[in-house]
This record gives sequence, C-alpha cells and structure tokens, in this order.
Amino acid sequence: MNETLISLIDRTALRLGEKKAILFLRKGRLESQMTYSSLQQISNRVANGLKTNGLRKGDRAILFMPKSIEQILFHLGVQKVGAISVILNPGFKKDEMDYFLRDTDATIIIAGKKEEALIQSLDKERPMISIDTGNPFEEDELFPESSTQFSLEQGNPNDPAILIYTSGTTGQPKGAILTQQNLTQDAKNIIRIWEITEKDVLCHALPLFHVHGLCFALHTSLIAGAKIVMCDEFAAETVMDILSSQEGELACTLFMAVPTMYLRMIDKMEGAKSDFSHLRLLVSGSAPLAPKDFERIKKTFGKEPVEREGMSETGMNFSNPLRGLKKPGSIGLPLPQVEARIVNPETFQDVKPGEVGEIWLMGPHVTPGYWKKPKETEVVFVNGWFRTGDLGKKDKDGYYYITDRLKHIIISGGENISPKEIESVINQHPKVSESCVVGMPDEKWGEKVVAAVILKPGVAFAEKEIRDHCKQHLHDWKCPKEILFLNELPRNRMGKILKEDVMKSFEK
Repeated sequence: MNETLISLIDRTALRLGEKKAILFLRKGRLESQMTYSSLQQISNRVANGLKTNGLRKGDRAILFMPKSIEQILFHLGVQKVGAISVILNPGFKKDEMDYFLRDTDATIIIAGKKEEALIQSLDKERPMISIDTGNPFEEDELFPESSTQFSLEQGNPNDPAILIYTSGTTGQPKGAILTQQNLTQDAKNIIRIWEITEKDVLCHALPLFHVHGLCFALHTSLIAGAKIVMCDEFAAETVMDILSSQEGELACTLFMAVPTMYLRMIDKMEGAKSDFSHLRLLVSGSAPLAPKDFERIKKTFGKEPVEREGMSETGMNFSNPLRGLKKPGSIGLPLPQVEARIVNPETFQDVKPGEVGEIWLMGPHVTPGYWKKPKETEVVFVNGWFRTGDLGKKDKDGYYYITDRLKHIIISGGENISPKEIESVINQHPKVSESCVVGMPDEKWGEKVVAAVILKPGVAFAEKEIRDHCKQHLHDWKCPKEILFLNELPRNRMGKILKEDVMKSFEK
C-alpha cells in the first residue's frame, strides 16, 4: 500500500496504543484527553459516519469550527475516506464563506454550533453536520453507532489530501492542493531535521487552518508519536505557564509559534525569570523574525529559536539547523529533497551568491497547483520550478534570506492578507471612489494593514462608516488599522498605482 498521511498516523497509533496522544486545554485548564488507540478507533467511526453521509474519495469536506479534538478527528476521518480536508478559519464572515462554498463545491460541511447559522444562511441544501465543541469531549459523542473498524483504501501519492486557501494578488483566495506525497514528504522532512520522537511533548497553540499548525505541528507529532498539549487558543500567560512547567503531564519539549506570539509572551514576563532548560526546540516561522527579536527570545528562553520558512503551496522549504549555526534573519538551509534557486525574475537566469532574486523551488513537497485555477497554476510554474513570489538571496554558507516580496501580500501576525481582497470590500462602500491597501511595519504584528481611500466628489468624512463596513465583511485581522484620505492615488505613466508612494504617505 502506498504511504498516505493517515496510513502513517494509523501505524503509529497501533504501535503506541494507550499512550496519550492529545491533552486538550480550554482557557488554560486540562479538559479532555485522548490516547493513540482512541484516536485511531474514533477516527474510524468518523470515517464510517462520513461515508454514511455520502462522502466519497476525492470529495471536499469543509471543517468550519473552533480548534478542538473533534476538529482533529473529523480531519482524520476525512483522510481515511480518501476525501479532501478543507479546514477554514471559524472567524470567516458571510461573503468569505460564500466564496469557499462555491469554490470547493463541498459534499459536506462540518460546522461548530456557533458557525452553523452562517452556513444555513448561505446554503440550506448542502449536507451539514453540526458539532458542539464548547463542552468537554466525550469519546462516544461522534457516530457512536458506527464501527470502530475501517479498511483504508489503496492510496495514491498524487491524490489531493487537503486544500489550504492562500491569499493571492488577484484578491480571491486560491486553494493550494496538497497531495498525499506533499504531506508525507513534508512531515518526514520535519521529523528528521528536528529529531521529533515519541519522547517529545509539543505545546500546540497555533490554529489548525494553516500549514504551520496543521502540517508542521499536528501531522508531524502524530506520525512521530509525540504527545500534544493542545491549547484551544493562544493566550500569552497560559502558554508561558505551560512552557515553564518542568514536571507533570504538561511539561513540554517543543514549541512552534509565529514571532508575535513570542514577543507577547516576553512582554508578559516583564523581567521575571523562569527556567526553560527542559525545552529542546523553539521554532519561529510564518513571518520574518527581526534579529533583535531573535536575541530577545534567546535571552528570555536561554535557547536560540530555530527560524524556518514554509508556504501553503509547499509546506516547509528551509530551516536553520537544530544542531549547528543558526543565523539571525536567515530562513536557513533547504530541507532534504528541496531544490532551491535564486533567479532573476525577468530573465529567469540564476543570480550570483549574495545577489537578490526570486526564490524558486522544486521537489516532492511542492503543490501540483491551485484548485480549479489552471491559469494561476500556469503562471507560478516555469519548467517544473515553482515561483514563490519572494525575493531573497543566498550567502556563501548556503543559508537563504527573504529580503522582500514580489507579491504585495501583507503578513500580519503570521496571517497572509491580500490587499486586493480588502480593496474590493472598501470600494463597495457607496462613498468610496477607490482605495489602495498596503502593509506598514509594525512592532507588534510585523506588518499592519492600512488603507489609502479616495472619496467620491462632494462626500463628507466617512472613516467610521468605512471601518464598520470592513468589520461587517472582513475578519478582524484584515480590517485596516489606519485609514488615510487622499485626493488622488499616486500612479505611474501607465496608470499603475505606486504602492511604495502610498506607503510614504503613511510615514509623514
């Protein structure tokens, strides 16, 4: 049988049996626990239940619910059926969800109780399973009548396994297809370079709708047989308490986070001293880590963070070594079987070491393309090489650095935000003529969303109305933190908006 994500996880579960797999904490308190044996048997029940509800191999299943044990079990159940998991941010608003429902043409939706009404308002016909994740998990709550036996079908490395939606310069999110080969290659790479074993305990405080929390953290831990201390959400004080615990079942060895999470924890400590010597690995990714913040983390935790780089379309590409030189500001070295180049984006010729160009990637970890978007897929591939849209360079030691982005994606607190999407919402306001959204440096979030707005002739000041309009249609982290009203947007002779000049307007 070809290896699939779920076959690797099941193999570990059968081997480890009654070892604890997940300890779920709500508001910092241990609420539910699950062994590897239960994880395997209940996900079998879920798979049988999903098949009874009409889910088949290749179908899309949307998971629109809070982070929970139930969410993990449904994801594993979907994988056992051979269907495609589409795990979405439960904070998405109506317009956003309408797009995802249409784009995926999902066979079934698994929604949390709070999210159920939003789905019903959009589509009453599509099959939906509603799950109350607000109560402690009970092992007999999911499809108790279904069998705990399930025969995995023959998997193919090229079978799509998950869709991860990524913001794009076109405005509408694109569903990056990650195949079974993409996921297994990615997980094996991470387990190998970070030496993750069943002796490890991961503090999991990331969301599950990103590759960071889903693939790099959850999948690797379950395949390696580690124990996962899973927080329902990130809260600086709670996570600091967990990470400082040296004994007991919550004592962890691993932590993965985005830079803003580290900085918020350090701010909360306010000079207090804790012993973190039991932690063997601190990982930072999803957004750039400033060298000064690298040093702050090192000083606070007594250990250098391991910076790494990954994308929705590829999983993880680069990492500083676990053992060896970690260069602040660098994303590190390519992972096993990851081929990387620095290319002149206009001539497609490799640049010399030290020179800046676009980072191109090739390997078994790279997406075959975007869901139902052949044109967008064609644009990002050149002779089998994936164009990341990131500008970077390589030093004499082979370490890579991201210097800027060809794309104008804004990365705020580890979230990828499309300016075009926000502009389209602002431009729908009746008082707005046009807008330009850019990212500005921000100490807390890395970048913050700001908007330059041109009002229609004769229209009075409308900042509150525009802010309310954005809150109605966009997730909070996409809403502009500043709005600047201009008479006109700076343009070049071809009529293209000069985003750099727009950014300068916010610096004045």
